[in-house]
Amino acid sequence: MVSKINSLSLFLCFLLLFSLSTAKTPPRPRAFLLPVTKDAATKQYVTVIRQRTPLFPVKLTVDLGQRSMWVDCEKGYVSSSYKPVPCSSVPCERSFSGACVESCVGSPSPGCNNNTCAFFPDNPFINTGSVGEFAEDVVSLQLTDGCSNTGKFVSANGVVFACGPTFLLKALAKGVIGIAGFRNGFIGLPSQIAAAFHLDRKFAICLSSSTTSPGVILFGDSRYVSLPGVNVSRTLAYTPLLKNHVSTVGSHIQGEPSMEYFIGVKSIKINGNVVPINTKLLTINKYGIGGAKINTVDPYTKMETSIYNAFTKVFVKSLAKVPRARPVDPFKVCYNRTTFGSTRVGPGVSPIELILGNKNATLNSVWTIRGANSMVAVDNAVLCLGFVDGGPEPKTSIVIGAHQIEDNLLQFDIANKRLGFSL
Repeated sequence: MVSKINSLSLFLCFLLLFSLSTAKTPPRPRAFLLPVTKDAATKQYVTVIRQRTPLFPVKLTVDLGQRSMWVDCEKGYVSSSYKPVPCSSVPCERSFSGACVESCVGSPSPGCNNNTCAFFPDNPFINTGSVGEFAEDVVSLQLTDGCSNTGKFVSANGVVFACGPTFLLKALAKGVIGIAGFRNGFIGLPSQIAAAFHLDRKFAICLSSSTTSPGVILFGDSRYVSLPGVNVSRTLAYTPLLKNHVSTVGSHIQGEPSMEYFIGVKSIKINGNVVPINTKLLTINKYGIGGAKINTVDPYTKMETSIYNAFTKVFVKSLAKVPRARPVDPFKVCYNRTTFGSTRVGPGVSPIELILGNKNATLNSVWTIRGANSMVAVDNAVLCLGFVDGGPEPKTSIVIGAHQIEDNLLQFDIANKRLGFSL
């Protein structure tokens, strides 16, 4: 763990320098970090959270769309501070559970207690959910000043999570025993950590494209800088986080609103040319269908079929003089790798611009996706456009996947309902 944190600190210093408040003695902890590594076999992003009494390192897959943290309680969950969440309690009501385990078969143990709030953990990699027990326990996070390892952890009681069955671990990365859910509801990890450690409800992520150099998730109200002395307000653009009143995840309670991170994509440009798409697909209708969201579970951005077809047609046209290579599943647009020169932002291909809406109707933010995030090296000879066909009738028209956000800073300001993204 020490070597990982040291390399994480170096990664953070060179990419984002992170600065705390100028107060000499802050009245409370101001910022915490979680290291995040990319699993080579599954392309999942994995973090480690210290939980329980005594503290135990819990390895979890990061999921921006999961409603809460859940772990396998069937195998060796031991903690003297474990407490089941009662039915009709505030955490149970905020979970949208609507269900109660009145009588559990077997002797009382983590995951099996009477009169306990029922919860429904979900594994999006196998599209399977289950029923589990809602509980709370101790969680410990590491303090950070951004560029040095403080070595200090701070613990908090009463962080709620769900107990899941062992079979739900199928298809998760090796050693992972659950999922860290980062949805913006009251029981998502961002809100849980904010409440437990008295922080503002915001967090930032920077996912590394490398499987050897870690990325980071940061919690707290602090100032980020890309260079010494440069305030983040000069290097981040902002766009509103939108509300979808209908949940779009596979496992949810009827009537539960979506707590995922939707943003308003108004149009798409490639090399300055507008992609001709049906803009109605970019808005969320009354049934919760349409729009665009950010998700770390999908490795590549998925687009509704008509959007994908128009998008790839314009992209190919922008590189009309470049010969194509044979497609490599799941990609349909590929080129010989030697065709493109290398720039500081990746292969020299046409830039892709997502035109994002803002609260001011006359002001738009532009999320530019350059070669490093638009192209995927499938081998030493072939580069492919890293976007995939999401089908003709998906719940969400555009799902921005992990590859498109790697090595970029995203700040999810839940309290102010906005997303900040690096330019």
